[in-house]
Amino acid sequence: MAISKTARRKRIRLGIRRKISGTTERPRASVFKSNKAIYAQLIDDISGKTLASASTKEIGREGLNIEIAKEVGKKLAENAKEAGIKAVIFDRAGYKYHGRVKSLAEGAREGGLKF
Repeated sequence: MAISKTARRKRIRLGIRRKISGTTERPRASVFKSNKAIYAQLIDDISGKTLASASTKEIGREGLNIEIAKEVGKKLAENAKEAGIKAVIFDRAGYKYHGRVKSLAEGAREGGLKF
């Protein structure tokens, strides 16, 4: 029996999460894609708190493409600077590092975050 797309992504995501964890000094940058938006947040896994976040809804843009994902990455970097964060661990959450996920990461790097 074939594994569904969501079940496959969940297995990959859990494998990634076994290997990486965020701290206060270097939080985990987690990405989530839906059909209408893309979300990113910086998470301190030790205390279980979100330190900064950004989404397409926050920047007020409609639609979803790689240019908008790059803007979300830049907004995430801006919010991280306000929170005093300079370096992060990137968590692609089981998505391929391609398209919107890659664009978001590049936007965050342009905004000044170090991966």
